[in-house]
Amino acid sequence: MYKIPKLTVVGAGPGDVDLITLKAIKVLKTADVVLYDALVNEELLDHINPNAELIFVGKRRGCYRYQQEQINDLIVERAKTHGHVVRLKGGDPFIFGRGAEEMEFAASFGIETAMVPGISSSLAVPAYQNIPVTKRGSAESFWVITGTTKEHKLSDDVVLAAKSNATVVVLMGMGKLPEIVKLFQQENKNELPVAIIQNGTRSNEKVGIGTVDTILAIVNENELSNPAIIILGEVVKHRAILANVQQEHSKELIA
Repeated sequence: MYKIPKLTVVGAGPGDVDLITLKAIKVLKTADVVLYDALVNEELLDHINPNAELIFVGKRRGCYRYQQEQINDLIVERAKTHGHVVRLKGGDPFIFGRGAEEMEFAASFGIETAMVPGISSSLAVPAYQNIPVTKRGSAESFWVITGTTKEHKLSDDVVLAAKSNATVVVLMGMGKLPEIVKLFQQENKNELPVAIIQNGTRSNEKVGIGTVDTILAIVNENELSNPAIIILGEVVKHRAILANVQQEHSKELIA
């Protein structure tokens, strides 16, 4: 039976399997083929149509199973031969996820496209550690910046963000952390709070809290590495403030 070629790009959320949307689960059950990334929690594969073909196309430890051009071609080929292709990507596919590029490529071959947003790690990972990206009196806005551009350089936007009073969230930036620290030090923000969260929202989550001046040592001490996000801003203090309030309340209840 002929099936209409279709691509649906789906956000899998930041890692915790419960942080995927109901709509995303419904779409996975209709898939004929699922192409999924390394940042996707593999427990989500249990929700996929059992007759669907599963293809891992992610990157692990710097090793690419497929290059982006090959993924694009695979999407088109499978859509034409199998029908409904779901591209399952970590976080939200429209936030540094290349989901828009894949949809454009598929559309250029006359393939129907759709998108199901995901919960972005840029918001959910800090939230899981009680760090709001905005808070009255601390931050009126926030930046979400890629740490590494397609030229493998630090984004120029980090320079601008360091001059602002906004919360700065850097994705894919651990390899550029010394450069990021230097930029904030040049703006005399040595004591600005910084959080590094590795494997955010997962059971193996690791956290390092410090300041611009101390965060490199904390990263080394705690052996923090990718996948991780970097949060710079006064809002990082909320985590400790909330913990102190809860502790004081517990003391009052005991007394």
